Amino acid sequence: MFVREQGQGPLVLLCHGWPELSYSWRHQMAPLAAAGYRVAAPDMRGFGRTGSPANIDAYSIFDLTGDMVALVEALGEKSAVIIGHDWGAPVAWHAALFRPDIFTAVAGLSVPPPLRGRGRPLETLRSNGIENFYWQYFQTPGVAEAEFERDVAFTMRAVFARGFTDPEASLFVEDGKGFLGDPSISRKLPEWITETELAEFIAAYRTSGFRGGLNWYRNIDRNWDLTAPWHGAEIHQPALFIAGSEDSVIKGLIGAKRVHDMERVLPNLTKKLLIEGAGHWIQQERPPEVNAALIAFLSEVTGRRL
Repeated sequence: MFVREQGQGPLVLLCHGWPELSYSWRHQMAPLAAAGYRVAAPDMRGFGRTGSPANIDAYSIFDLTGDMVALVEALGEKSAVIIGHDWGAPVAWHAALFRPDIFTAVAGLSVPPPLRGRGRPLETLRSNGIENFYWQYFQTPGVAEAEFERDVAFTMRAVFARGFTDPEASLFVEDGKGFLGDPSISRKLPEWITETELAEFIAAYRTSGFRGGLNWYRNIDRNWDLTAPWHGAEIHQPALFIAGSEDSVIKGLIGAKRVHDMERVLPNLTKKLLIEGAGHWIQQERPPEVNAALIAFLSEVTGRRL
């Protein structure tokens, strides 16, 4: 496991999402360290310079949260505050759910806490007549990999430019068009990422490929099976939620309802911060607001004052 580390004090783990890297937390590392925390941001399983097991079953939510448990031990600590964005948010939420003895507080960015539905997510989509949601497109090994690895520079530019905010970017994949859309259409980078920063992601994914991260999606239904014993469970540690108001993950009927109902899972939710005008890549898009909220939360849950 490749880990970026900075600072001294109570341990804070930062879990990135897809298709990202520990580098996604570049705007948070120094400010959190300066506020008095030991900050560790790993490349998650299957991403960047961390190992990428061949077996799809090696990417279950148990494996992903187990990595974080092992990381706390490897760093010589007994406990940590865990923070996750995008796919890293479910890792953080489940780590807090499974191991409250280790993870004393939790924050999720962009993705609300788990509210386990009545059926397997992919099966539910099919039963509702949906066959082309991007989760489904990612299921067959090799298909999305081929699209994304054909031109990694275009892929990363397209994903960050459209994110889950661009109203022209559908999360439903049209036949023959792929997830990224027409590669002949140039994609302008948003203001929050520079060409130099983008180059970090491009170089990493040219080396690693995309298989590891896509295998997280290939465990969606399996994770539903594995988490059956926690159906209806609550996360009792202090919790924080941050998202951009324009993030499609929290918009629409399902997303808005999950945000509205998250206190059912998080009875000790300290704050629900929706940053106006921001999109999905929230900690990269709006570092000042995100950092201020994280530092305030950490100060509250650790008792550490500047």
